[in-house]
Amino acid sequence: MNLEVPSLQLLRSPQVGAEPNSSDRPLASHAADPSIFLSLVVPTYNEAANVGNLVRTICTLLDRYLPDRYELIIVDDNSPDRTWEKAQTLQPDYPQLVVIRRQQERGLATAVIRGWQQAQGNVLGVIDGDLQHPPEVLQKLITAIAAGADLAAASRYAGDGGVGSWNGVRQFLSRGAVRLALWILPEITSRLSDPMSGYFLVRREAIANQPLDPIGYKILLEVMGRGRIDRVAEVGYTFAERQEGESKVSWQHYQEFIRHLLRLRFATGNVPVGRMGRFLRFCLVGFSGVFVNIFGSFLLIRYAGLGKITSKTIAVAVAIVNNFIWNDVWTFSDASKFYTGWRSRLVRFLRFSFACGLGALIDIGIFALLDHFGMPWLAANLIAIAGSTAWNYLINLKFNWKTK
Repeated sequence: MNLEVPSLQLLRSPQVGAEPNSSDRPLASHAADPSIFLSLVVPTYNEAANVGNLVRTICTLLDRYLPDRYELIIVDDNSPDRTWEKAQTLQPDYPQLVVIRRQQERGLATAVIRGWQQAQGNVLGVIDGDLQHPPEVLQKLITAIAAGADLAAASRYAGDGGVGSWNGVRQFLSRGAVRLALWILPEITSRLSDPMSGYFLVRREAIANQPLDPIGYKILLEVMGRGRIDRVAEVGYTFAERQEGESKVSWQHYQEFIRHLLRLRFATGNVPVGRMGRFLRFCLVGFSGVFVNIFGSFLLIRYAGLGKITSKTIAVAVAIVNNFIWNDVWTFSDASKFYTGWRSRLVRFLRFSFACGLGALIDIGIFALLDHFGMPWLAANLIAIAGSTAWNYLINLKFNWKTK
């Protein structure tokens, strides 16, 4: 079927009986079918050489896991190699296959949304069309969703996952993109080991009626940022070698990825990550820790007669306690509410202290080194704090205060 440019608003959940507004009306006339568990979307462009093997492999697997309870939706961007036409020839043998040919749009992420708008299933998914995402991982993803996860993502960096035979440059760019996402969107990316994954399943109700407007080729961040995602599961997988065709990843994709991160960071409205309150609170707590650190060191040196290193060590310990309390009851109150009781708080404090303890060694080490070379006390202290803060920010948002 040939489709016009869509409104990037998802349909209502199949269970909701009310008619959608004109701004998010269904893209197809048929009603959603609650008997279909999974609607798996495959965005394609110039994948004619792969599409036959892809459809056969996925349908064979899903016929085993979800007989008569799935649909496979190929969304092709009017490929010059006529991928859409090759896919259509497969439909008589695979009645679960739906083929959409887009003629007025381009882009992997928007293709996924287009497929989801057409979908009838209660669970929506995406997998690449080049067979670099191993289809056999679908069983684990389906199991995770059936066990209660709102979103199940395949990860190259979790469990037994890997990147295969990627060269050093590509590994560096991929890891760098993950780190960048962690800095800009810690609320989202601290919950994922592979926020750039393009292989995942999500419950329809978690993103129904949420406006999705991604840039470029990565949609997982958009779903995590704008959806109602409470429980997240990850399944490790090894990125496979492309069997046919050429990779479409370019520098433009990395630029679009950065633009997407910034858009989500400063988005407004109902987007959780768009509210700068948590970031501002984090800054205020960090500032209070800096004050405790510097002022405490000064008092101990000036009035207690302690040495510089001893005073610094004590001040760092007090600052750690200060920062934990404020972060737990204020900055990350939405995460800590999932873990009530003094034992849970103690565990969080020990994890926080361990991470910050390593940061404290960085702090003290930098300070001692700069003091040894004669740098003024205040300047050395500030530089040492900056170095340890970078560590603390990344580690604690990655491994502590995760929402369920």
